[in-house]
Amino acid sequence: MEEWYSAIESAGDVEGLEEIRIAVFGKKGVLAAEFAKMKSAPNEQKSAIAKELNIHKGRLTKQLSERKNILQTLELERAMKAEAIDMTLYSPTSSSGALHPVMETMDRIVEYFSMMNFAVKTGPMIEDDFHNFEALNLPKYHPARDMQDTFYFKDEMLLRTHTSPVQIRTMLSHKPPIRMIAPGAVFRRDYDITHTPMFHQVEGLLVDEEGKVSFANLKYILEDFLKYMFGDVDVRFRPSFFPFTEPSAEVDISCIFCEGEGCRVCSKTGWLEVLGCGIVDENVFDAVGYENVSGYAFGLGVERFAMLIHRIGDLRSLFEGDIRLLEQFR
Repeated sequence: MEEWYSAIESAGDVEGLEEIRIAVFGKKGVLAAEFAKMKSAPNEQKSAIAKELNIHKGRLTKQLSERKNILQTLELERAMKAEAIDMTLYSPTSSSGALHPVMETMDRIVEYFSMMNFAVKTGPMIEDDFHNFEALNLPKYHPARDMQDTFYFKDEMLLRTHTSPVQIRTMLSHKPPIRMIAPGAVFRRDYDITHTPMFHQVEGLLVDEEGKVSFANLKYILEDFLKYMFGDVDVRFRPSFFPFTEPSAEVDISCIFCEGEGCRVCSKTGWLEVLGCGIVDENVFDAVGYENVSGYAFGLGVERFAMLIHRIGDLRSLFEGDIRLLEQFR
């Protein structure tokens, strides 16, 4: 048997080792032949012969397994070395990647508010009616819900129509003061040149003791933010209505295409609407159990900002994956 131990140890590859295994353990192999000889051995010797053969069988099996692992590891190392690619080599056909314009714009927005000490909060995309509507002063059958028609599941579960539910969840789990933004994807059943069924929002909320937050604070932060995003633009606030803020305002910037002179993009007005804002309605604070507080909130569409910054004419093109568009942002 000793020659088989040596043969296993000197095997140079898995195929050669398999030949040795068949020669030793096969039906016509060495061990089968040795066990067959026991028929002619004296009865008093059969037990000792069987014991010795089984010892050899166990040792040979173990040695085969260990040698096979070693040979497989060596073969893998050889293959990896042969197939290795030097990633530092220059390739004339390679091209550098870049962030999608929507994500790049989102990062810029988050970067600004992070610098202004706003915490970044996230929440579930599948919401219930309370967090998405009721707590935001949008009771059932409120006409403002028509503007946020979305995709519903059973048991009043739905795809969130804005990231405002993150504000509600934050207020329900934290006491003021709160200073936060909520970036993320939202869903509404719209699809045209300026709307898609899925888009991205960044909503902000600041809550503190009553009397510490005013519309002047809101105007300052938004004017500074819009100049950070668009450069030297004029900013104006127009009275508007949102169920969750009172007073409310739409915020416009001077048209970045015609610099306020009037063009097709701004419908000859010289202004572009970019976001909505206002002082948080008392009904919202009542829904989360807050008392003696004041605060402001705002919200914007990230795709809208990306379209303006990069001069993109059709919102839907941001989601079509057309390489001709995306290559421009490398």
